[in-house]
Amino acid sequence: MFTTILNKIDDIVWGIPTIILILATGILLTIRCRGVQFAKLGLGFKSLFKKPDGGKGELSPFQALCTALSATIGTGNIVGVATAIAAGGPGALFWMWFAALLGTATKYAECMLAVKYREHADDGHVLGGPFYTIEKGMKEVTGHNWKWLAVLFAVFGVMAGVLGIGTMTQINGITSAVNNAFDPENVHVALTLFGNEYTWSTVISGILVTLGVALVVIGGLKRISKVAEKVVPTMAVVYVFLGLSILIMNATKIPGAFAVIVKNAFGWQAIAGGAAGWVFKQITDSMQKGIARGIFSNEAGLGSAPIAASAAKVEEPVEQGIVSMLGTFIDTIIVCTMTGLAIVIAFYTGADAAGAGELKGVALTSAAFNKVLGGDGRSVQFLLMLCLVFFAFTTILGWDYYSEKCLEYLTNGKMIVVKIFRWVYIIAVFIGPYFTVTQVFTIADITNGLMAIPNCISLIVLSGVAAKETKAYFDKQPKLK
Repeated sequence: MFTTILNKIDDIVWGIPTIILILATGILLTIRCRGVQFAKLGLGFKSLFKKPDGGKGELSPFQALCTALSATIGTGNIVGVATAIAAGGPGALFWMWFAALLGTATKYAECMLAVKYREHADDGHVLGGPFYTIEKGMKEVTGHNWKWLAVLFAVFGVMAGVLGIGTMTQINGITSAVNNAFDPENVHVALTLFGNEYTWSTVISGILVTLGVALVVIGGLKRISKVAEKVVPTMAVVYVFLGLSILIMNATKIPGAFAVIVKNAFGWQAIAGGAAGWVFKQITDSMQKGIARGIFSNEAGLGSAPIAASAAKVEEPVEQGIVSMLGTFIDTIIVCTMTGLAIVIAFYTGADAAGAGELKGVALTSAAFNKVLGGDGRSVQFLLMLCLVFFAFTTILGWDYYSEKCLEYLTNGKMIVVKIFRWVYIIAVFIGPYFTVTQVFTIADITNGLMAIPNCISLIVLSGVAAKETKAYFDKQPKLK
């Protein structure tokens, strides 16, 4: 019953209007910012390790990116891709790519505008994010007060952190991965809740992660950024190495995998099979799951990354926008593709292609990695578990920061409320393992969609400002053109 209600809400939030809004935002910003995600991608990588230029802020541009990546590279890359393919077919991966290419321009604009419209508190710390972009920027352009829309975004941001992408999906992914590695047959049951059995590996790993989160969260942003800038690059390299190993060993199957993805994305397999009446549903399901999971993973258009970007020590908003847009490219085009291709190669190509069956979440990804790499699978399973644990752990930390900033905006900086919230956040992490994978991802999809709607509306209204800032910056920097 609860799952059915969630699915109905999800279908409403992620209906055709929301998909059109998100894609239209990316297309508009791509055009108005002159294809910045293609033309300036190389510049972004060159600027990645540039020393701060003395601008007011709390983090270096690299730390700001890593803080944002700590919140994006998580269960979405390992579990989210798997659930998207299981629910929407291999074509969901195509729509993840499509949304990411457009979303890179969206990420550039939203992060650049967050730096432009940020404020500085009396004690020096930065106040910035889509809520300030909406409140200040939209008033500047339209002459009307849009604070209500900014408040709406901030409320949805807190909800996403506590109920969705920040806590339950991540801890659920961690405990599922640990259980899949140590007790896949669910032999050692610790307790039963609402008819579901939970093993000791699930319970113990959930408690340990909750304690770890509590220790770091109480330390605040700078401790989070220090953890992120060390853990995120290290684990991303490990996962990419694992993914590349799979692709190199199965290089001859990659063209076939791409063919399956594209055919499924546009319903060509259904047409060939004489099921033309089912094509529209297949395409919309692939689009919905692909775009929803893509945003879950890379957060382009969601409005979360600009909160971290606004804290960067830069004078020029465009500079941080160029660096921040790398997050979408790294997250989806590189990391998610590794996962998606492994699953498609394992279960949707070749003579024995039979689909993923009943496998879901990390179990599907793990099974795919084991199948294409061969061997006993234990070492691969353990490495996958480590990557997921660290990815998800840093995502929990990053989203605590995002949620706190949203709450700080809503309460006009009342830190006592923020301190109470930290304990609520920790409790949400603690209870997360006791929901099903389907439930937590559906809740995350709903809260993500609710965040994206006001953020995308503001980006469309402010697209002219984004275009003007971009042109002015590169006119001043002819060598960078």
